Amino acid sequence: MDDVVAWLLDSDPALRWQVLRDLTDAPPDEVARERARVAHEGWGAHLLAAQDPDGRWSGGTFFPEWVSTEATLRLLRTFGLDPDSLQARRALAPVHEAARWEYDPRLRFFDGEVEPCINGRTVATGAYFGQDVRGVVERLLGEQMADGGWNCEQENSSTRGSFDTTINVLEGLREYERRVEADPAVSAARVRGEEYLLDRHLLRRLSDGQVGQERWQRLAFPHGWYYDVGRALDHLRLTRPAPDERMREALDVLASARGDDGRWLLGQRHHDRLLVELGEDEGAPSRWVTLLALRVLRWADAG
Repeated sequence: MDDVVAWLLDSDPALRWQVLRDLTDAPPDEVARERARVAHEGWGAHLLAAQDPDGRWSGGTFFPEWVSTEATLRLLRTFGLDPDSLQARRALAPVHEAARWEYDPRLRFFDGEVEPCINGRTVATGAYFGQDVRGVVERLLGEQMADGGWNCEQENSSTRGSFDTTINVLEGLREYERRVEADPAVSAARVRGEEYLLDRHLLRRLSDGQVGQERWQRLAFPHGWYYDVGRALDHLRLTRPAPDERMREALDVLASARGDDGRWLLGQRHHDRLLVELGEDEGAPSRWVTLLALRVLRWADAG
């Protein structure tokens, strides 16, 4: 374990501060010092420097995918850029007006758009960076389906939730609760959405008990809109005091992916490119996946 932690720490501040917090129980002031470096060193600083003069990234809001404004702000949140830092405030200041959604330029960035999977990520980003996303939250609460999930195909007559859409909305609601307000309606919707996933053991269709998609068992980073069991477990780690029996199979999938050297491989690479090179390739050891897996299993062991 010590050599794996050392390998994780031999990285970028964006990852190091989370290793210190989640795996080593470092003092809060040490964690805060390392986190502060994200704004002016390494991957975080590189993304901030890539911002276009008009306040967008790569000239678009959602497109081009993985390098757009939406994708880059999501990655900065994942890196833990301090939302109260001068660098974050400067970067966010022009975004709402400058980044209009491609399908309707009347909609500003933090107004959200029509798909709940994208709106869930918009809420997560907006809440994290102190933006007003209450209108998007209200829309998501009204779009929760009878089974507790969400689905971008609801407007095309789908009546069942989607794992992919649901995890995006859950992460947004959780960030809103954490950063904005502990709203009972938001909490209730989040819990119902989590139960949608848990009733399916984070893997299986309710209709026939079969694994919904094989890719759900392959661990990715970054996730984009894609669901996998690691992403779901990492979310539940933050909202539940301990795992329950419905998580057992997913936890076993996560634990079984650990290599003999104590590391996890990048099981799938959804993106074609990013604005920053993370040094991770599909099928090779992944620091981000290893961090996620270790902190989830640590939480599970303590529960």
